[in-house]
Amino acid sequence: MNRNLILIYIRYLFVIILIFLSCKSKTNNYIVYYNKVNEIDSLYRIANQPKEALKQYRKLFRKYTPKNQDRIEEYETYIQLADQQQKNFGGKKSLYHLISLIAPYEGSYKNYFALFQKYGIDSTEVKQRIADWKKGLNKQLVDSFSIAFVRDQAEGRKNPQIMEKNDKRNAKLLKWAFENYGYPSIQKIGLIGNNDVFMPMHPLFSHMIDSEEYSYFKTKMLEYIKSGDCIPKDYANMVDRHDLQITKKEMPYGSYPSYTAVIDTAKVNRNRKTIGLPALKRALKNKKELSKP
Repeated sequence: MNRNLILIYIRYLFVIILIFLSCKSKTNNYIVYYNKVNEIDSLYRIANQPKEALKQYRKLFRKYTPKNQDRIEEYETYIQLADQQQKNFGGKKSLYHLISLIAPYEGSYKNYFALFQKYGIDSTEVKQRIADWKKGLNKQLVDSFSIAFVRDQAEGRKNPQIMEKNDKRNAKLLKWAFENYGYPSIQKIGLIGNNDVFMPMHPLFSHMIDSEEYSYFKTKMLEYIKSGDCIPKDYANMVDRHDLQITKKEMPYGSYPSYTAVIDTAKVNRNRKTIGLPALKRALKNKKELSKP
């Protein structure tokens, strides 16, 4: 093979690699994933088309590592639909992934025992996998945020001086975590910290609205939504609260303090779609369904 042909071949391979990387980067935008999930969820729950919903979920999960969002629970729905329709969903491998997604929610695995057992996974194995998942959490982050959440609620946030001091310390911790470990997602730190401290991220970020680092957090959290690490509602809650309480503007996403406070529903729904949140009406329906006994 002469030198010119070799150069042409190398250029050709280089173009192919660039195209592949470009496609992969587009696939990794989880805002696209969240919006597609919202469409499929409506297809299943509102249009009552379970077969088409299953087909669309299977196609989506070929491109994205599945999440299992609160109130939508798309991966659980996918597996259950496939099981009901006697379609292949990946068997044990997919169920193991589901276990890792529900592991942060203490005791929730008990609701799935019948499904797990049907595919040869007994309760002992489920519990062991959850225990292994907990061992895989970032201990330094767990320790740090266990302290941060206690600090966040010091004296019921009734002492302004202590509250301001602690919020600054927590802002510094959050920025440190971002720069060293990325977003402290539920898959990195869990939901229950040391000494049974409850650690949902949204209240911590809602107290960053008048922080000097607010713009930094707003920018970085949007990046983490796209990467699939930060859930859209945590970002929306922080931004809405900032705009309502600090800049005195209409909230863009309608997530705080309640959906009834929204003025321009059409505008808010457009904003919500830009970060992967369902429309207000659908979100409220999900909330009501979750509260049913």
